[in-house]
Amino acid sequence: MLKVWGRNNSINVQKVMWTIGELGLAHERLDVGGPFGGLDGEDYRRLNPNRRVPTLQDGDFTLWESNAIVRYLAAAYGSAPFLPAGLHERARADQWMDWMTTTILPPMTTAFWGLIRTPPERRDVVAIERALEACTAAFVLLDEALEGRDYLVGEALTIGDVPVGCATYRWYAMPIERPTLPRLEAWYGRLAARPAFAEQVMIPLS
Repeated sequence: MLKVWGRNNSINVQKVMWTIGELGLAHERLDVGGPFGGLDGEDYRRLNPNRRVPTLQDGDFTLWESNAIVRYLAAAYGSAPFLPAGLHERARADQWMDWMTTTILPPMTTAFWGLIRTPPERRDVVAIERALEACTAAFVLLDEALEGRDYLVGEALTIGDVPVGCATYRWYAMPIERPTLPRLEAWYGRLAARPAFAEQVMIPLS
């Protein structure tokens, strides 16, 4: 049975858990990180020297880094179209996974931590506003990229949708003003209708 180390409100853990849900894999998730602690012990360090979440154990195989785990699970237990069979389609899925990390995640982290996990009197309002502007630009680009397709790589969900979808949930769940982006909203609606996404990603922000 798969074992996942990480708290369920971590966006990186959510990528892994959504993937596990889509693939219908038996698993056990252990709460570590954040208020649960447990990252500083030597046992966890041996699993993940970064002392971060998530960490995956599949038998005697251990893997960390959420995008790598998503790719591994799709390759080990999935099939096309979730793991695209074509070289170009697979590359596009990888492109969107990396884009989330390089383009959306940095400003999203600033905005999310500033608005959700920082008391109002301690917020850096300027930094939050700049982060939201960067997020808006990224989501406008995403809306344009979704023209003529249901998902990021075509007509079916792929690994490329997973990291971006997790970030998009936070975008729509945060108490902010957002531009109207019809293609993005339609894509997000399709994600929200998937049971694994609703169960593993759409949990209250805290």
